[in-house]
Amino acid sequence: MGGVAGFVHSTVPVIVFVTANAFLPLTVAVGVAVATGLALFIVRLLRGERLVSAVGSMLGVAVAAGIVAWTGSARDFFVIGIWASLGGFVVTFGSVLARRPLTGVLWNVLHGGTHAWRSDRAARTAHDLATLAAASVFGSRFAIQQWLYLTDSTGGLGLARIVMGIPLTVLAALVVVWSFRRSTRRLIAAGSRPDAGPRPVTAHRDHRPGKART
Repeated sequence: MGGVAGFVHSTVPVIVFVTANAFLPLTVAVGVAVATGLALFIVRLLRGERLVSAVGSMLGVAVAAGIVAWTGSARDFFVIGIWASLGGFVVTFGSVLARRPLTGVLWNVLHGGTHAWRSDRAARTAHDLATLAAASVFGSRFAIQQWLYLTDSTGGLGLARIVMGIPLTVLAALVVVWSFRRSTRRLIAAGSRPDAGPRPVTAHRDHRPGKART
């Protein structure tokens, strides 16, 4: 997700937009938010970050601003994030119901895609919990921000976007990291220990003349 820098680059345009909208006409506030996103885009390129990440953050601000310019409603600056949260909830919670928790699928892909992680009860339970943690973040974001959207509270949406962004994501990320480490310890690290598997069969000779056995 871009680490700390990713959080900052996704949060600053929101703060700028909400603040500008409180004191300036809507069109000016949109322009200020886009200018901020463009400045952050340039800074990220100068720092040598990946073009895809920089373009992605800039594109998000531009699309949000375009929706506001089209509808004339400041609250629509947050509509993409609201529906993205709903999509994230459906995917993560649905993967748990399908008994293929998303974090487990991702862990397996990152480790070659050859591990029978679903057969290990402890590993699968860990990924159930991690994926449910992510689903809880997405679900709570959608529920609260959709309510604020319906009440036309632009300031509340901006505050919710910030408060429910970094803190909740960090908590969910801790659970995901725990599930990844638990899976690695059980399915990879355990298999690499010298006593993890059966000892190889080696041939040896009987000391009696003319006799040999294996």
